Formats: sequence, C-alpha cells, structure tokens
Amino acid sequence: MDGDRKYKQPGYQDKREGEHHAPRTPVDGPPTPRLVRSVAASRCFNCSNVLPAGFDFTEPCPKCAVALHCCSQCGHMDSSARFQCLQPVPERIPYKDRANECTYFSPRITVARDTAAPVAPKPAGLPLVAAPNVPRKVQDARTAFDNLFKKTSE
Repeated sequence: MDGDRKYKQPGYQDKREGEHHAPRTPVDGPPTPRLVRSVAASRCFNCSNVLPAGFDFTEPCPKCAVALHCCSQCGHMDSSARFQCLQPVPERIPYKDRANECTYFSPRITVARDTAAPVAPKPAGLPLVAAPNVPRKVQDARTAFDNLFKKTSE
C-alpha cells in the first residue's frame, strides 16, 4: 500500500489503520501578552468624549455641552427601523440630536480596544540597568561615530 501514495515525504499520512493519536492538550502557562483587551464605555455622539460610568444622561456632555438624552445617543436607534427606533415608539421624533423625553432611552455602549499600555511589574531581584551615555548634541553624536572608526596606532 505504501507504493501507491502520491507523496513520499515522511509525515504525510503517517497515521495507519488502527493507530490513533491522543488529542492535543492546551499548553499551561501565562496568557499571551499581546491579547487585545477591550473596554466597554459610553461616548458622546458629538465629540466622542468618554463618559464616566454612572453618568447622568439628562445633563449635557462635559466637553461639548450637547444634550445627551437624545436619539443619537440611544442604543435603540436604527436608521432602517420604523421611526428609526427598535422600540415601539408612538410617533417619529424629528430631531435625533436634540434632547427628548423618550422613555425607551438607553445609552449606547461602545466596545473599543484598550489603548493604554499595560504596566509590566518589575521582576524581583533584578538590578536596574543604568542607561548608556546618550549624546545630547549633534556634534557629540558625530564625535562618537568618528571614534568608532578611528585608527589606533599600534
């Protein structure tokens, strides 16, 4: 049966009849450091300012002073739905960016990638390494470069 194989490389179809391999198990260890973390927050529809948790939407935006209890800030707004709202509102609200008294209002929550760099803890027991002498002026850099290739008399 080995003579009729299309590919002769080792590893190709090495599994013979009756031979079964154990399923792979995940490797234990610390989580991958490059995982994308996400942050759920509410943002102003006008200026994209992040609003703090527990913000009172009857008050205006602290940055641009636009009214936030409006359709543009609501999570139920959908331009393809009847009256542009997913809830059964009795009549269309004409100005979506002005304050209204809608009882179905629910602030829109956005999920974004966390751009804050995670703070890595300092490993215990390792001394801090002093930074090398970095040239501060262009002339110092040129002198340091020239010193690298200076011929020494022997």
